[in-house]
Amino acid sequence: MTDPCTCRHVEIKDGEQTVAAAEVTASPQAGGTVRASLHAAPGHVAPGTRARLVDAVLDLPEVRASGRLRATVPLGDTESLWRLRERTEDADTRPAGSTALVDAGRDPAGSLTAGRPSGEQRHRRRPRCDALPRARVRAAGR
Repeated sequence: MTDPCTCRHVEIKDGEQTVAAAEVTASPQAGGTVRASLHAAPGHVAPGTRARLVDAVLDLPEVRASGRLRATVPLGDTESLWRLRERTEDADTRPAGSTALVDAGRDPAGSLTAGRPSGEQRHRRRPRCDALPRARVRAAGR
């Protein structure tokens, strides 16, 4: 029997320490809804880390093929919320306890990531730290 959902765990590491992570569950049907739960380690996290986590999640093939994204983000995590709104269309954000729920659709071009700004635009809007570690993606349960 096949697994009805694709589950992924995405991590941003600083050395050996995980500083941000996300659990992503995608429907097996193309154009379905993807659910993601994003969180960062307590304490200081380098600027840009949360945005890189959002980018890593939105760049997953399952997310790119989806029609909608439903994300849970800690309330007050403005960097993640800003990046989600920047890279998706029609993002609706509402508080729910200690989290913010984001319900977003894909852009008219048919991809959640097509709204990503060019390197020059991204650099003008917010400084980017290229020294941050790359995201590590693995299937959940492995």
